[in-house]
Amino acid sequence: MVDCIVKNWQGEEVGNASLTLKVAKEENAAHIVHRALVRQQNNARQGNASAKTRAEVRGGGRKPWKQKGTGRARAGSIRSPLWRGGGVIFGPKPRDYSQKMNRKERRLALRTAIASKAESFVVVEAFGDQFSQPKTKELATALTRWGAKPEKRVLLILDEIPENVFLSGRNIPYLKILRADNLNIYDILVADTIVATATALEKIQEVYGE
Repeated sequence: MVDCIVKNWQGEEVGNASLTLKVAKEENAAHIVHRALVRQQNNARQGNASAKTRAEVRGGGRKPWKQKGTGRARAGSIRSPLWRGGGVIFGPKPRDYSQKMNRKERRLALRTAIASKAESFVVVEAFGDQFSQPKTKELATALTRWGAKPEKRVLLILDEIPENVFLSGRNIPYLKILRADNLNIYDILVADTIVATATALEKIQEVYGE
């Protein structure tokens, strides 16, 4: 269970909220979270790095000099890997780095990661109506009132992301805004402070709570 303090727009404590999540056993928690994190990072890799082998480099079809009698080392192609401009030995080729992980395991890892950040969780009342137009300074000031330091990584979780809130937050360094039903384990683990609205907390409970 994750217990959180609820704050209003001014940063005053107005109540408490809780989040009940089924997490991994203590002896397996670190392992399953690590697996999910590695999977996410590997799945984000494009895997399109490619180097040409000696068979793919242009040129080199003619033997540069005769086999014997020149006093030089034997050479069959100017595109040998030993030559400048030659092919690459064991260079990278396009490959698929993606890893598979069962859906139940992924969700268990995500719930475990959320629970591990219980001390960094702050719940606030919905504040979308505070932005009639984009105001980066107002959102940055509000985050500071809620206990998020500007030089630290902050994850803001919302039920829905109003356009004015998105436009206000996109220019704030170290701030990431996510929908409650679209969380990922990397952003949760790297965040120093997690700020979620009360409606977003309910959505997390509805989508991920088991």
